[in-house]
Amino acid sequence: MSDQLPAWVAHELAGARVARLGTTSEDGGIRMVPICFALVGQHLVSAVDHKPKRVGQLRRLDDMVARGGATVLIDHYDDHDWTALWWIRVRGRAEVLSSDSTDAFTALDALCAKYPQYAQQRPGGPVYRIALDELRWWRYDDPASPTKAPDAISTD
Repeated sequence: MSDQLPAWVAHELAGARVARLGTTSEDGGIRMVPICFALVGQHLVSAVDHKPKRVGQLRRLDDMVARGGATVLIDHYDDHDWTALWWIRVRGRAEVLSSDSTDAFTALDALCAKYPQYAQQRPGGPVYRIALDELRWWRYDDPASPTKAPDAISTD
């Protein structure tokens, strides 16, 4: 898929430091939380880390298991320069990985390579991934993504 993406999308997708994860609850409500993430192949990966949580079992993980999908928004906002604005939205199949799987170890290695905090203290919680099934994006100064409608690539 990355060979189909504009260079700026691939660059920002790989380098952005934070995103917002959205899942759908049992009653149709939307849960959103900020996440750290990395790319591994055709997946965006993340993990539950050591930062304090309100509850032990996270509902976002329950949502992924129950509904099998998630959406992630990665963006840049600049209050002083709106010509620097951009966003990328990933929607795809989501799964919580088995803690002893090769895929979980690979995901954790990618997260540790991207974030020094994770290299110092490797996440010990569940690891999950979201397939890059559909990507949409917009950037102020990209003629291929006009302000009226974003571009999209779907692998479905």
